[in-house]
Formats: sequence, C-alpha cells, structure tokens
Amino acid sequence: MQNLSRRTENFSDSTIRRMTRIAAGYDAINLSQGFPDFPPPAELMQAMERVSHQPEYQQYAVLAGSPLLTAAIARKCSRFMGIDIPQEDVTMTCGSTEAMTSAIMAITDIGDTVVVFNPYYENYIAESRLCGAKALYVDLNRDSTFSLDAEKLEDALRQHPKALILNNPSNPCGKVFTYEELKTIAELVRKYDVYVITDETYEHIVYAPNRHTYFASLPGMYERTICCSSLSKSYSITGWRLGYTIARPEITDRIRKVHDFFTIGASHPLQVAAVTGLEMPQSYYDDLIRKYTAKRELLCSGLETLGLNPIWPQGSYFVMCDISSFGYESDMDFCVDMIEKVGVAAVPCSIFYNSPENRFIRFHFAKLDETLYAALDRLERIRILKK
Repeated sequence: MQNLSRRTENFSDSTIRRMTRIAAGYDAINLSQGFPDFPPPAELMQAMERVSHQPEYQQYAVLAGSPLLTAAIARKCSRFMGIDIPQEDVTMTCGSTEAMTSAIMAITDIGDTVVVFNPYYENYIAESRLCGAKALYVDLNRDSTFSLDAEKLEDALRQHPKALILNNPSNPCGKVFTYEELKTIAELVRKYDVYVITDETYEHIVYAPNRHTYFASLPGMYERTICCSSLSKSYSITGWRLGYTIARPEITDRIRKVHDFFTIGASHPLQVAAVTGLEMPQSYYDDLIRKYTAKRELLCSGLETLGLNPIWPQGSYFVMCDISSFGYESDMDFCVDMIEKVGVAAVPCSIFYNSPENRFIRFHFAKLDETLYAALDRLERIRILKK
C-alpha cells in the first residue's frame, strides 16, 4: 500500500474535544470544550421552528450564503465596526473554523509563513498545515494582560510572512488587544505588506474597562484584512455551525472558490433562522456581557479561593490557571487526574504553545450558575492532586 499523506501524519485529534470525551466517561463536569449548557435566545429557537416548515429554505443556499443573512451581517457589522460593510463582501461558512481555513488557503501558497501569537487557539496550526503554510510564533508577554511585544513582532515580520492571525479577544488567555497595540500592529503590517486574518468570535464578550476594536476599522486596514467570526458564541448556538468572512472583493472571490469545494454552503434553514439573532437590539448585547461578567466573577473568585491562581480574562469566556504548585510535570496528566479524581474537566494549555509549557490549564464558564457552583464544590478536593 502507498503511504498516507505527509501533511497529516503528525496530526492528533483535537485535545479540547478529547477532554470532552474523557469527561463523559467519568461523568465529570465539562469545563473544557467551550459550549453553553443553557439554551439560545427563545426568539432564535422560535425562528428555527418557523423556518423548518418553509420548503423554500430546505435546499441549497447560494454560494455566498442566504442573502437574508449576509445582508443582516453587513448591517450589524457596519453598526459595530463603524465602517460601511458591503453585503457583497460577506461569505457564510460552516463555522469560524471553515472561515479561517478558507481565509488562509485564499491568500497563502505552499511554503508561505503565517504569524501566530503565543498562546494561540490550537486550530490555527492545523489549519495552516493543511493549507501548506508554516507557523511563525510571536510570544505575548508573560504578564497579567499578555501585552504585545512590538520588537518581537517586527522581528517576525522582517522574515516576510504572508499573513498574521489576530485572535481578539483571545482564546485561551482572554486577552483583548488595546487600541494602541492594534495601531502598532497596523503600522507594522503596512510596513512589511502583510495580510491580517482576524478571529473575532468573542467580539461581544469583553469585560470593562476593556474595549474591543475591530482591526478592519483602523485606517487603511480593511483592504488587507479578512475578518472571520461566528454566530456560535454571541448567540449560544455552537451547534448551528454558522461562521462568516468579510473581505474586499478580490479576496472574497478566492475565499468563495475555496468554500465552494470545501462545503458548498452552510445549513440554509439555520442561516435564515439566524437572521433573528442579528436583528437583536443593543439591550441583548448589554445583557449578554452582564451575564458573562457575573459568571467570570463567580468562577474566577472561586478558583482564587481554592488556590488555583486564575489569570482573570479581559474577554472571551475562558480562564487560564497556574498549576505549577501541584508538582506535575505534565499538564495533560494533571487534567486527566482531575477528571478521574475530582470530577471536573479542563484543557491542558500546553496545546496552545509551540514551546514546552506545562504550568497552565484552561477552564471555561459558559455554563449555568448551578453548573459552576457544582464544579467549584468538586474542586474543593483539588488538594488531593498535590504531588
């Protein structure tokens, strides 16, 4: 038999999804994979039911996505970004994962380099490899805000990468880039002629006094930016798998060609139903951040009490905790033991770094308050893991 592909021989399954599977085997509380255990807004569920009875939406949508939804995204993003987004620049994808992969493939050739900030979401490396691109890592500072080191970034950009991936707010560390940091990035990518692929999935989950700035809204950046996002987190519909890209026409044309042969299109009825979410008033987003601010306070305060040293996130619904005092050489071993002996699942943060890093684990708090209280109750036993 001939060999299988070299590009996939070093792949493993997603560690995040693996932790979910292990957690299920021990009936552990799953604070690893980031999905809610509470329902989406009732208006969305009602819209989905209505659309399910309309036969015209049960077949393929057009390649770009349902015009009803692409128009709604253009309106909503224009409002929040403060710039005019043409509907023709929007493409619906099967989640932000396909959006990111399509974006990378649309602008890179085999052997090109893509800059990724450390720590990074694990998918970026796999997506780059599948597209034949190589990752070039830039460490964020090891402080409480994971601040940008402009000199390290410029050193990387001097190596002539094709693109930079900007995850803002960040998964796993919850960093929200400041306006000044984004201006610095903008100046450098202009200087070295680099595309920017943004992952802004957590755009509406940002904690005061931090503020989210869309990179494409900075002067001159729309032309070199591919905005990727998702409806999953803002509307608690991770299973709907609705993501999108926004880019100028020449880039959008390439993205759609990739998208056509990847998936043809995202679910048509769910696209139509999701329009209801995009039309939510500002009060919806205000309430969303109030809820997540309370959940952040609940879990992070509890983790502090337990001595798990959380790094309070500026955005997203993830929190990294320092476990170095427990004496484990492997954060994966710690997470497996925590599932088996404590009954709570987290993610080992070594998967988010390109260098040996076993100090951190990541929890998420997109859960009902009673789920978080139950997790904290179980974590009272965390001391039994001390070496």
